[in-house]
Amino acid sequence: MIKKMKNKNLFNIDVDLINGPILKSLLIFSIPLLISSVFQQLYSFFDTMIVGNYLGDSKLAAVGASTPIFELLIGFAIGIGNGLSIVAARSFGSKDKELLKKSVATSIVIGLVSSVIISILGLLTIKPILTVLNTPDHILNDSYRYIYWIALFTPVMFLYNLCAGLLRAIGNSFMPLVFLIISSLLNIVLDIFLISNLNMGIEGAAIATVIAQGVSVVLSIIYILKNEEILRPQKAHFTPDNQLYKDMLSQGLSMGFMSSIVSIGSVILQYGINGLGYLTVAGHISARKVYTLFNIPFLSMALSISTFVPQNIGAKKYKRIRDGLKIAFIYDLIMSAIVSILLLLFSRDLIRIISGSDNPIILDNGSLYLKIVGPFYAVLGILLQTRFALQGLGKKILPLISSVIELIGKILFVQIFIPKHGYLAVIFCEPVIWVVMTIQLLYSFYTNEYIRESRSEKVR
Repeated sequence: MIKKMKNKNLFNIDVDLINGPILKSLLIFSIPLLISSVFQQLYSFFDTMIVGNYLGDSKLAAVGASTPIFELLIGFAIGIGNGLSIVAARSFGSKDKELLKKSVATSIVIGLVSSVIISILGLLTIKPILTVLNTPDHILNDSYRYIYWIALFTPVMFLYNLCAGLLRAIGNSFMPLVFLIISSLLNIVLDIFLISNLNMGIEGAAIATVIAQGVSVVLSIIYILKNEEILRPQKAHFTPDNQLYKDMLSQGLSMGFMSSIVSIGSVILQYGINGLGYLTVAGHISARKVYTLFNIPFLSMALSISTFVPQNIGAKKYKRIRDGLKIAFIYDLIMSAIVSILLLLFSRDLIRIISGSDNPIILDNGSLYLKIVGPFYAVLGILLQTRFALQGLGKKILPLISSVIELIGKILFVQIFIPKHGYLAVIFCEPVIWVVMTIQLLYSFYTNEYIRESRSEKVR
């Protein structure tokens, strides 16, 4: 059910995830998230495509080599933001307006301090990490110049994701989409202008991304100040509440560390990939861009679940949570079948478009990666949604355990399988790990006390 806010603003709409048909609510809420994710990926997609087409395979490989560090830096900041917004969604579900405003105030303080620390640490460690990762010498400096600007402006990335997360927490997934579309289009224009017209090279791609993301932050803040009174804390709400700080800090750090552990695994995997040569790196990064694009329908539903679950926890509707996950899993199976068919038919063409290359090593490796990974999207979707559901249930350690499983698995593949089987081991690394993680997460979800209680709960 969709309701308009009291000021009758046409664009100020909230989706009711606590009442009404579950499938309809999840789909309505997830569609803007899906479109938002598409435009968000356009940042990275056009960076890659424009770099590949304008600057060549070597610069493309430089972006690819720096991607795991990008994910490590930004992932921690985004993870904290998502964790903080889960507490806000729980407050909204319980209809506690004062607690919600305190949650927003606490989120701002914790998030800004954390993202500044991450930015400083990133700037100090980028070059050593790239060296440890065995980044080829002829792309090392380009990789550093690209990721430097991303690390410098980590707080900007955090602020957007916090604003978007808080809007989602109250059921508004539409307005973040509007802001993101504007900033994504700006990013495309700036990419071309800075790289082609001003000859800023690989740094131009990074600076374009930062500027465009900054615009989305400004638009989000203006909108919240003008239209979402419930998300505007007053001075009194910033007064420290020790229990709330403890709850939100533990929730935020849990998701932040989870994202970081996943990203550390990606950094380790990148070490193994770098040893296979820069053409393999270029092919892999092109394939990963396509992989990320096709992952959007699954991630969008997972983000919907991340709001759906805590809102219903706040409203004490536990059976609705269990039913919502069942619907989401069926969605995963259907979407995975569609994606697999598309990748079987068009994977090689997509790699050629993104990389701007006709090199057979790039095209063959990238295409093979997509064809094999395609069917495993169903597993990945269930994994993501179950993980977000557990976080929404207030579980902080169980999702971390799944991340540790992923980290250990990637270490084993880099040390044992990639040296023996080359890029084929890279392709199978994550799908095999996803299966193990999903089994652990599903067991944790269905043995959770709220889900056990839902079996005897009457439909409300």
